[in-house]
Amino acid sequence: MEELEYMQEGRTELEQLGEFALIDRLTDGFDTKNDTTLRGVGDDCAVLASAPGRLSLVTTQTMAEGIDFDMMYTPLKHLGYKAVATAISNICAMNGTAQQVLVSVAVSNRYSVEALEELYAGIRLCCDRYDVDLVGGDINSSRSGMVLTVTALGSVAADAVTYRNGARQHDLVCVSGDLGSAYSGLLILEREKVTFQANPEFQPDLDSFDYVLERFLKPEPRADIVAELAKRGVVPTAMIDVSDGLASELLHVCKDSHCGCEVYEERLPIDYQTTRVCSEMSKNMLPVSNALNGGGDYELLFTIGQGDYEKVKEMEGVTIIGHITEEGTGVNMVTPQGSLIKLVAQGFRD
Repeated sequence: MEELEYMQEGRTELEQLGEFALIDRLTDGFDTKNDTTLRGVGDDCAVLASAPGRLSLVTTQTMAEGIDFDMMYTPLKHLGYKAVATAISNICAMNGTAQQVLVSVAVSNRYSVEALEELYAGIRLCCDRYDVDLVGGDINSSRSGMVLTVTALGSVAADAVTYRNGARQHDLVCVSGDLGSAYSGLLILEREKVTFQANPEFQPDLDSFDYVLERFLKPEPRADIVAELAKRGVVPTAMIDVSDGLASELLHVCKDSHCGCEVYEERLPIDYQTTRVCSEMSKNMLPVSNALNGGGDYELLFTIGQGDYEKVKEMEGVTIIGHITEEGTGVNMVTPQGSLIKLVAQGFRD
């Protein structure tokens, strides 16, 4: 009873910290004991020493029903694909290549064998597309819903591994693909869900939103960008994947690299469907807000030295959006009018 009272008196709610502050607090005091552990908690992957000249990469992603996915509009095949793709994306964010995955699933008896077969069909499709082997995992029971965990393993050349902490003043800030489209797809699905719940006879209106829906339901890790950078002889100075929105990822890179940055609003790559979704949802919803805070795009945000500008400037699917500034200048977006807007992370609060 005394222990319970103490726990209540000293209780800190999870939402007071958010995901990354919570990880920092829980892992504080864990010391590295093995020489083979080169990088532990704090980046997209753990980095382990392996063969001479090569490093091993390990990462884990967990998706929980009702938090990360809604079965009302998430096909199981898409879910399996997405779970593997998001884990592979972490390997890409270290400038590496994914090679194996382990998949663990906890499910309630609401799901049938056939449903799990559909889930694993999506897992297999993603593994086949990215030449990744399924090498193990676990299946357990759950009292409600589904929890899906994917551990991805990969490798990277020792002289090419890219962390979040390598950005330096005057480096250029680059991003692959476009931003805000995955969140725009989620907004469309949530809109149609609400309408369906009010009227089960309603037929969803998803015409002409194929791109943003696919971006949310079936994201692709940017292994192609990693390969193209290697082909051009470019090793980014810092890199991270855009899972929580551009603003959040910029803040991570700048915090770890002890620097600031300026990105230009008019340079942010935003697809026309994202703009259309915003205009349909609300006159006050801005596409740039989706890009900065939406998350789920799984594009690569990376920095390069100015000496690599010529190698990257014409690279298909990559946009240079800003530059790194000295520490203490903050993480800012420059508007078309030249004003500075301080970026803050809306953040993962669950």
